[in-house]
Amino acid sequence: MATQQTRSLARFMIAPSVVLLFVWMIVPLAFTLWFSFQQYNPLNPIRDGFVGFSNYALFYSNPAFLQSILNTLILVASVLLITVIGGILLALLIDQPMWGQGIVRILVISPFFVMPPVAALVWKNMIMHPQYGVFADIARFFGGQPIDWFGQYPMPAIIIIVAWQWLPFATLILLTSLQSLDAEQKEAAEMDGAGFISRFIYLTLPHMSRAITVVILIQTIFLLSVYAEILVTTNGGPGYASTNLPFLVYQKALLEFKIGQASAGGILAVILANIVAFFAMRAVGKNLDK
Repeated sequence: MATQQTRSLARFMIAPSVVLLFVWMIVPLAFTLWFSFQQYNPLNPIRDGFVGFSNYALFYSNPAFLQSILNTLILVASVLLITVIGGILLALLIDQPMWGQGIVRILVISPFFVMPPVAALVWKNMIMHPQYGVFADIARFFGGQPIDWFGQYPMPAIIIIVAWQWLPFATLILLTSLQSLDAEQKEAAEMDGAGFISRFIYLTLPHMSRAITVVILIQTIFLLSVYAEILVTTNGGPGYASTNLPFLVYQKALLEFKIGQASAGGILAVILANIVAFFAMRAVGKNLDK
């Protein structure tokens, strides 16, 4: 058992790292907050000045604002649904003894190591292209018409790309949880006559519940900042059909050079992320306390 002296020594040793991390996080956030109350355009710096909450009002009144919030939530919820369900199924599959099991696991996990812009380019030009893509060839093979994914169904297309990237992460975490299940419990359930579905519902799934909540929490934090996939594929269009909140902030900052409005949007994005993370943390906390 740690004594008060060892606890104090531990706090003293980690204090520099904590302070450095705090400064590293708080300084950019403070600058963003300060710029959100300023009228600042790098192309016309003479108009600099304090404007109060005008930037927030202008960003909120943007026709794309509510659509971007909706697209952000749709993207997060859809990708979570696909990756959690798909991760559970893939974990169950590759946990079974098979020839070349190690190679299969490497192939399943490998998409997670592909950079988002590269993955988006591959999907855009090689898989979802309306003329030369794999999906177009499959559609023509069965006598159908190719689909212009990024023109007709931009959000589903982006959801597929992002889910493809995050599915390996969910699979890896859930597979680790699945392999930690006590073999004696599974054998006892089999001896009691429980079938595969019953064992999955009453034994496997409850055992994986903590891993599922961790996957949901971590992915939610990162999915709220998806940006590169949209920039490479749809550029937020058609119209605002695939514009999420981070991409709207990018448009204001680097296309329109409205740094104040972009900073206001960044603060709103931080608030949204903290709200979502708060409820996710509560869900995780309740699950871990069980």
